[in-house]
Amino acid sequence: MAHAPDTPLLHQAAHSPSWFALQRALRGRRTDLVDFCVPCNPYFPTAPMLEQLRQGMVDILTYHPSDSAAITAEACAALGLNPRTVAMGNGSTELTTWIDRLLLGESVAVPVPTFGRWTDRPMKTGRRVDMFPLREEDGFRLDVDAFVGFVRQRGSRAAVVCNPNTPDGNHLPRSEVLRLLDALGGLDLVVVDESFVDFTDAEPAPSVADQAVLRPNAVVLRSLDENFGLHGVRLGCLVANPALAGTVRGALPRGNLNSFAQALVFLLRDHLAEYRESLRLVARDRRAMFQNLQAVPGLGVLPSQANFLLTRLPEGVDGGRLRDALLAEHGVLIRECGDRLGMSSRFLQLVVRPVDDQRRLVSGMLAVLYGAGAAPGWPTAPLPAALPAPAQLPPGVLPQVAVPQIAVQQMPMTALPPYPVG
Repeated sequence: MAHAPDTPLLHQAAHSPSWFALQRALRGRRTDLVDFCVPCNPYFPTAPMLEQLRQGMVDILTYHPSDSAAITAEACAALGLNPRTVAMGNGSTELTTWIDRLLLGESVAVPVPTFGRWTDRPMKTGRRVDMFPLREEDGFRLDVDAFVGFVRQRGSRAAVVCNPNTPDGNHLPRSEVLRLLDALGGLDLVVVDESFVDFTDAEPAPSVADQAVLRPNAVVLRSLDENFGLHGVRLGCLVANPALAGTVRGALPRGNLNSFAQALVFLLRDHLAEYRESLRLVARDRRAMFQNLQAVPGLGVLPSQANFLLTRLPEGVDGGRLRDALLAEHGVLIRECGDRLGMSSRFLQLVVRPVDDQRRLVSGMLAVLYGAGAAPGWPTAPLPAALPAPAQLPPGVLPQVAVPQIAVQQMPMTALPPYPVG
């Protein structure tokens, strides 16, 4: 197996490298990378929308944006929210920082694994973080009653849940989230991080933002740049009752939203139909990717309601080595979860991408894991039959390729959520 290029950024523990840092590290040695690492929406903005943004680039770069209140009002008009219940930030990361600084008390309960910001930030600022372990044998699903019991037993003063959760993509039904909010009504604060909720199609209206504004201690967090697939814009949204939202809004710098965010918000108003269609297409690709990853023997695949899938590698396979080999040999960038609390490098978080990209991922994994160049100690077998050329594929789904009998234990994740996955 070929050695990975000299990309030490891949081995940093905190997070995956930025796209720009990786490109600098590669020094032009790969110009055809396919990114399965950073969650995206490949279908939004549309090409005409991007062209409209390009035409306005000079003005975007030259002039100050409107103040945050004006941009927030426009965003609320597009999203159907009351501006008095909203604080908008320079990405959800800015908002989590202010939540930690202004609203969190001495302790917070957090299920793990989850988005690392909800454990790392409070620990750095001296809070006690009570970590509730999600079990692999349960598919990392959150049991509301067990979590509520844990919060009460630990005496936590705040709680955070991500819905859908990352890195597993599990979705709690709206009724269960509301039951959780009711049960934890005596806490100082309950945060529901809905950064990926727009990708959920298990129920028609999964968000609890409309109920958070009626409660004294509930905050819903939305990450608009995650949903739009425009991470460089940095645009996050907090929804809560007017007092909580006003507390955060009052602490934010007046000019915390930039001209790129303003341009996107004003563009969104006229393109909500295209946005809804993009979510439908991502859900279609997610169902296809769930099926297509099963072409890799021994790979466990967990159903998801986000724009990523959690997969478990066969016993003895190290995700870091697989990641490096896929980058070096196939130009595919993946996210291994060895740095996440409650996980190991046997787990990969793979972003949902269109079927042509899925083909490249699957063929690369088959070649690395089961080809003649597999690393010593990894399962080895002759390469499965080659994948057909793109023109021969049926729309939407890769064929289930014929694989030889090999000594690799099949590891499906059998404890699955009750929503459709096929």
